[in-house]
Amino acid sequence: MNSNHRVTLAAIAFGAFASMGAVANGKLRVVATTPDLASIARDIGGEAVEVTALAKPTEDAHFVDAKPSHIVTLNKADVLIEGGAELELGWLPPLLENSRNSKIAAGSAGRVVASQGIKMLEIPTTFDRSKGDVHSMGNPHFLTDPMNAKIIAANIADHLTQVDPKSAATYKANLTKFNAKIDTKLAQWQQQMAPHRGAKIVTYHKDFPYFAERFHIDIVENLEPKPGIAPSPAHLAKVIETMKATGAHVIMVQPYQNRRTAETVARQTDGIVVMIPQQPGAIKGAVTYFDMMDYMVSTLANALTRK
Repeated sequence: MNSNHRVTLAAIAFGAFASMGAVANGKLRVVATTPDLASIARDIGGEAVEVTALAKPTEDAHFVDAKPSHIVTLNKADVLIEGGAELELGWLPPLLENSRNSKIAAGSAGRVVASQGIKMLEIPTTFDRSKGDVHSMGNPHFLTDPMNAKIIAANIADHLTQVDPKSAATYKANLTKFNAKIDTKLAQWQQQMAPHRGAKIVTYHKDFPYFAERFHIDIVENLEPKPGIAPSPAHLAKVIETMKATGAHVIMVQPYQNRRTAETVARQTDGIVVMIPQQPGAIKGAVTYFDMMDYMVSTLANALTRK
């Protein structure tokens, strides 16, 4: 049974139940589509919010398994934070439709679109499905650039203040603290990556361009010939040729991507496959956005040092 069918059955089962609003302890119910957005929401909301993420840390945010429980979660939400830029296009709309919660409807104070205000990369000049899973609004994997996290945090603080004015001072103070921590950590991360400026790497999917731009890394190839299209032997041969020509030896993959394919390429290029998830919680001990960035930077820097 596909996700949309399951969601439809859930809507029939639950019916048009009324939104329950804030939880009994007075905290706002905040729902984020992904764990990284949830982590930032917790930093900004602090004790005033209760945050739930819909996607699992190891799930591809493009293809989250929509569940009946998600409808209930969204129905009770005071605030919804989505990535936007068509990241959740394949699964979020039917959940929202069946949740029947006007508080998180498009354009409402309770709806935060994280991509708002972000300088999007890879916006296609033409929209052609033959080019793979191309996003018309640009690449949606923008949270690997910490400066974008500051923009998103400000958006979250603004919407939380609109929904919950009495806690405005808390949100403002937490935003100031968050921005200061980003500035401090970014200086550390840039120092770690500085010796590897211009390094050539390969990724499985086009999911690290913002990271590469911020830290001056050159992604020379992707294992997918086009976004969302499985690698073919001919394309992998091209990747191997490019890696040998450029000296690239690191292949970055995420938990839901085919590591065996990456290892096949690595064996033929004397390369290294590194698992670098973008979501907090996917790696033991990396439970926050800052933990995730620490892991991402240190893991890649170590891999680039090994050759």
